[in-house]
Amino acid sequence: MKLLTEVRCDKIPFSFSPDRPVCVLGSCFADEMAGRLSDAGFRVLANPFGTLYNPASIAEAVRRLDSAEPFTPGDCVEMGAGAGLTGSFSHHTRFARPSAEAFLAEANARLTEDAAAWRDCSQVILTLGTARVWRALERPGQPVVANCLKRPAREFAHELLSMDACARLLRDIIGTHPDKEFLLTVSPIRHLGEGAHANTLSKSILHLAVEEILSECGSAAYFPAYEILLDELRDYRFYADDLLHPAPVAAGIIWERFLDACTDPADRPRILAAERAARATRHRPLR
Repeated sequence: MKLLTEVRCDKIPFSFSPDRPVCVLGSCFADEMAGRLSDAGFRVLANPFGTLYNPASIAEAVRRLDSAEPFTPGDCVEMGAGAGLTGSFSHHTRFARPSAEAFLAEANARLTEDAAAWRDCSQVILTLGTARVWRALERPGQPVVANCLKRPAREFAHELLSMDACARLLRDIIGTHPDKEFLLTVSPIRHLGEGAHANTLSKSILHLAVEEILSECGSAAYFPAYEILLDELRDYRFYADDLLHPAPVAAGIIWERFLDACTDPADRPRILAAERAARATRHRPLR
């Protein structure tokens, strides 16, 4: 008797190795994978501007890493909700600082380091969370916001990107970086702010865009994290308390499937050794 629907993970055409620097960009599921890669001994550049959910924000982050164009006072935005902090619509709120000067100093110092690390990365994991984007009404012509910085919803307009738009953004990222190999994933974490049906439409657009890119680009592959969680691990015991994010056991299963599909078996002993060492450093002795 079969108690689950196992999702097949085919071996991808290339392998991730601790010897090759990797950049991970995208949703909070990307942050989860980046942490596990780091524990496994990989050299990881993880979301240098913070969590990114949509293809447009990921493309803008790549553009900034390519150009190393410094952030300016015009990029600074005061956070909402009385936070008393300044950040930018390109950054996660954790980058916000008490003043614009402090934010720019930190953001541009990080940008210099991260742009250099990006150039060294030969492999990239892109995790797409949603096709829905938000634009700041007072900044027409500016890129979509990566984070609304807790400002009032009335200051933004939102739209659903088309499949063609998502594919074009991914095509531009991959096509302008022939020196890098790309692994595409769709985040299994549902975005239910606009409702379940809206989430289904959004995820479907992402899947269609990814499929179009895979038919065109030999340097891109797909890993079915979305399908593993939503189809194989569909029981809520595999979810965190919010019933949206994967529980640690589910994240561990997806990680094991990633190792099987995306790494060389010859690298597995040192990956396991690095993971043991990482767990040991977090161990709290009784005395």
